[in-house]
Amino acid sequence: MILVTGATGTVGGLVLARLPAGRAVRVLARQPERVTAPHPSVEVVRGDYGDQASLERALQGVSRVLLVTNPSADGDARFIRVARRAGVEHVVKLSAANVGDPLADDLITQWQRRNEELLLSSGLAWTLLRPRSFMSNTLSWAPAIRAEGTVRALYGTFASACVDPRDVAEVAVRTLIEDGHEGRAYTLTGPEALSSADQTEQLGKALGLALRFEELAPDQARSGLLQRYPEDVAEALLHSAHHLKCGAKARVENTVFDVTGRAAGPFRAWAEDHTEAFAGGPAGAEPELSPGPPRRVVRRKRPLAR
Repeated sequence: MILVTGATGTVGGLVLARLPAGRAVRVLARQPERVTAPHPSVEVVRGDYGDQASLERALQGVSRVLLVTNPSADGDARFIRVARRAGVEHVVKLSAANVGDPLADDLITQWQRRNEELLLSSGLAWTLLRPRSFMSNTLSWAPAIRAEGTVRALYGTFASACVDPRDVAEVAVRTLIEDGHEGRAYTLTGPEALSSADQTEQLGKALGLALRFEELAPDQARSGLLQRYPEDVAEALLHSAHHLKCGAKARVENTVFDVTGRAAGPFRAWAEDHTEAFAGGPAGAEPELSPGPPRRVVRRKRPLAR
């Protein structure tokens, strides 16, 4: 049986929608009513990383797990301990690309790095998924686009190799249902590095609009983040964004192709598939990310294993 955590989030929900119908799948969720199960056979159970009894129930009979990183003080540690006792064979952990950057030391990266180390020292078989920032992060621009036709971002002329979360989900599914991914850390990126200004231009073309891009000063970005996040998280996001300026997030990896046999999707395709999130609804409404349309597939011959 496969256990999926984070099924109400971006990647977990996409993974759940893509797992083969014939697989035994269980979902652990704090709010089971928010989980959209793609098949009647998917079992949804209530639980929380802080509730050991619920973890024991959820992990009973499970062989493989998608573990979405929990930044809490001991959530991952408790989950891993219970998983080991329950006989789980393989944990696929969603982490972040910054973990592999020795110069990245913001609070969020420290959380991710610490939680990776817990898994690596657990004795369980593991696979690490380290995606670059999601293309879907641009959904936060939707209210300003609808209201003003404007995108505002920090360090908007510096590039990042952002990744389609659907590609991250497809890699996750492969690692959950196939053998041979144990002991691997996969850094996942899109096919090109784009700045926020580049994304604004491509999104405007998809929408048929002449969008404006405005650079935010650090203090302006901090003010906006503090409206959405606790101060320590806001500062961590600002610190991480600063790495754009030294090119630390611009490296493109071929991992999506290596694992799935097809190229990673470009931002323009993601934008064209999600125009309704930016163009529809009342001004100021917050968009929601659903599993959405499948990626347009470009298949190529899989290279020989190296």
